[in-house]
Amino acid sequence: MSKQMLEVLGQQDACCPGLLTAPLDEDQAAELARVFKALGDPVRLRLLSMIASRAGGEVCVCDLTPGFDLSQPTISHHLKLLKQAGLIDSERRGTWVYYRLLPQMTDRLAGILTRSAGEPLPQPAQTSAGAAS
Repeated sequence: MSKQMLEVLGQQDACCPGLLTAPLDEDQAAELARVFKALGDPVRLRLLSMIASRAGGEVCVCDLTPGFDLSQPTISHHLKLLKQAGLIDSERRGTWVYYRLLPQMTDRLAGILTRSAGEPLPQPAQTSAGAAS
């Protein structure tokens, strides 16, 4: 995850998520799209869920692979994309790699997509044609 994306995500808080209050610039949108693209694949979404829900907060790749009808290199590729998106981290221990969720990223994503209860959505601007009707 780039420093710029972490800044975009870091400037969000629960009461004022930027995505719902101000347009993203081109670079911010590209970075955020990469995170959502990583989440947009069913295999990666399942992997993230398996990692996040694991007791102890981490899981060995050896425990992830049997849950899929995919080769180990394919699973590794999906894990690499989740890691590049800043959603998980890993640590090698001997021949095995252990994965853990980076909750600060999922918390920030939740903040970006949340608006305060009762907060009105922006109203569409009236056009001069709409005003004449």
